[in-house]
Amino acid sequence: MKKHKVLLYILLGICLSFYLQDILSKKTFASDFNDNQNYNIEENNRPNFINASEHAIQAVVHIKSKYISNEIYGYYDPFYGKRFFKQPKENIASGSGVIISEDGYIITNRHVINNSEEIEVVLNDKRTYSAKILGEDPNSDLALLKIEENKLPFLKFANSNYLRVGEWVLAVGNPYNLNSTVTAGIISAKSRKINILNDGGIESFIQTDAAINSGNSGGALVNIDGNLIGINTAIQSKTGEFSGYGFAIPSNMAEKIINDLKVYGEVRRAYIGIHITDINMQIKEELKLNGLEGVLISKVLENSAAELAGIKDLDVILEINGIKVNSTSELHELIIQFDPGDEINCTILREEEIKTVNLSLKS
Repeated sequence: MKKHKVLLYILLGICLSFYLQDILSKKTFASDFNDNQNYNIEENNRPNFINASEHAIQAVVHIKSKYISNEIYGYYDPFYGKRFFKQPKENIASGSGVIISEDGYIITNRHVINNSEEIEVVLNDKRTYSAKILGEDPNSDLALLKIEENKLPFLKFANSNYLRVGEWVLAVGNPYNLNSTVTAGIISAKSRKINILNDGGIESFIQTDAAINSGNSGGALVNIDGNLIGINTAIQSKTGEFSGYGFAIPSNMAEKIINDLKVYGEVRRAYIGIHITDINMQIKEELKLNGLEGVLISKVLENSAAELAGIKDLDVILEINGIKVNSTSELHELIIQFDPGDEINCTILREEEIKTVNLSLKS
């Protein structure tokens, strides 16, 4: 009888063991399933670049520019010795461009079409057109082209004044003579000055870590909505290939310049009439400022918009139309968006007192 009881207890223990294992395995499976569900949810919340990419690719073009250069060749003359002669040579440069209207207006970098005798534009669907140069601006490295076509895909300008560091962006262009290529990154910095333009050039670049290589110049920098926020212009690299830093002209700046080229054939720039400098620790201590915010006015020019509005030497500009400025490049980027005659509000600091000054910009 005792043996039977022992066997019964052993059987019950085995059954109980299997039962507990089954319950635990079901819980583990449920836990894994829930983890997978959470993973899928996180995946779905990640930025989706598909729509923006498909839209931008259609509006970015490949540009081939042909230009003539004089090549110097040497030869040996038995009577006169070493002699040289010039012979014209046709060269082809390439880059990218962005269609900004359905009737064929295209924006690109000036250096992409520099000294061109002939310009060919290739759309993403492989259609080709001859393009006409409507205007160039060496001070911003921008140019406006026109092809004769209608109902073209194009990109709309977004407001670059409110871009934020850390935003996702896409760079679209034609590196290495490939069809439109998309790379993704973020805005790494704003209002960068890298000293690549000539004297008088206005630099206030958007810096991005989206890969930009040779051939991307003139291409589009777009946000995740597929709207244009910049024109890719330069990379910072010793080798000529992308090494982590790309630079784009902000869309608000580009839009104003291109509209001027379209309407007037030249850029109509507006000026406050001041010399400005960035505020550093030395200036802060010398002028006994409370902080490093703003841009210092080192000199007000005679009979300028600033002088007529009552602005004085050593005033500090804090805001333009409610937008804060903390560097000379930020101030230049804002002012270039206006036309001569436009009125703006300047918030200035003068001897620890904040004032608002209205002024009418001059040419």
